Amino acid sequence: MSLRPILLAAALVLGATPVLAQELALVSVDGRTTTLTAADIAALPRVTVRFAGHGESHDYEGPLLIDVLAKVGAPTGEALQGPALADVVLVEAKDGYRVAFGLAEADPRTRPNRMILADRADGAPLSAKDGPFKVIVEGDLRPARSARMVARITLARFGEAGSTPGAPSHAH
Repeated sequence: MSLRPILLAAALVLGATPVLAQELALVSVDGRTTTLTAADIAALPRVTVRFAGHGESHDYEGPLLIDVLAKVGAPTGEALQGPALADVVLVEAKDGYRVAFGLAEADPRTRPNRMILADRADGAPLSAKDGPFKVIVEGDLRPARSARMVARITLARFGEAGSTPGAPSHAH
C-alpha cells in the first residue's frame, strides 16, 4: 500500500484547515502595543454583517472594530469627541496591505454602517487565505477597505501638533 494517497489527502485537509491560535497586535495612541489572542477577540460582544465582494456574499461574524480599539484606550460613544475625532486607525495585513480609517468611522454611534474584525464567515473560522482576522466595512460598494489577514492595528492621533511621531507638520 502506497502512502502517497494518504499524504496527499492529509495535505488537502491541512490546507483547508482554518487558521487557529493567532494573535493581533494593537498599538495605542501613545505607542504601547497590546497583543490580543483569538480567544480574547472571540470573547468580545459579537455581531454579524452580510457583505458582498468579488461576486460573492458572506455573513461575517466578529466584534465591532471600535470594541477592539477600546482595548487600547480608544474613546467610544459620547467620549469620542475633540482631538480624538482626528484619530486614525491603520490596519495592516500580513501581506503588507494597509488601509486607514478615521476612528469615528468605526463607531456605530457616529455612523450607521458597522466595521467589524471578523474571525468567522458563514459560521466557520476564516480560511488561511482570509484569516485569522478580516476587517469588514459594512456599506462599502467594493471590498477594497475590507482588509484580510489582519495582523496589526495602530491608532494614531493627528489632531494635535507634536502628538504623533511622524505626523504631518502643519507649520508654514
